[in-house]
Amino acid sequence: MRLTKIYTRNGDDGNTRLANGDEVAKDSLRVSAYGDIDELNSAIGVVLTQNTGPEVTESLSNIQHTLFDAGGELASAGMINDLIIPKHITQLEKRIDTLNQNLPPLEEFILPGGTAAASSLHLARTVCRRAERSVITLSRSEPVAPVIIQYLNRLSDLLFVMARYENHSHGNHEILWKNPRK
Repeated sequence: MRLTKIYTRNGDDGNTRLANGDEVAKDSLRVSAYGDIDELNSAIGVVLTQNTGPEVTESLSNIQHTLFDAGGELASAGMINDLIIPKHITQLEKRIDTLNQNLPPLEEFILPGGTAAASSLHLARTVCRRAERSVITLSRSEPVAPVIIQYLNRLSDLLFVMARYENHSHGNHEILWKNPRK
């Protein structure tokens, strides 16, 4: 499909069409879920404008394509399936293990911060968690492939590890949470 006209005026009444042709409210659970994934993709795009190492940049570029597929699958309302498959989760897990192997062990919760890229990765992680919650909420009332929820869950873990990796690579110490009970 080629978009030659950006505005259609079809959404001026607060409704939009899904990929399968169904008309739904723009604030429906489905539109909110794929909208949160779109926001996550944009947050990752912001990370990619910063000085990230090649280990992070290459992974994030691939993840953006997968997120677009996840949003497309949600927007299709069952018309498109199996764009996100268990292999995608395995890829995330391998990347987590690779990046995490040279990081110091976590002894306390850390606060978001450090380099601009690490801070942006933490922000992307929180957007990812919100997208995950939106998809879970949608799944309670409409069919959603469980692998999409699993993917978002694992992706938020990867974004956390990437933030730690970026800080560690640039010699930044993580900001540890000050536990008031210690």
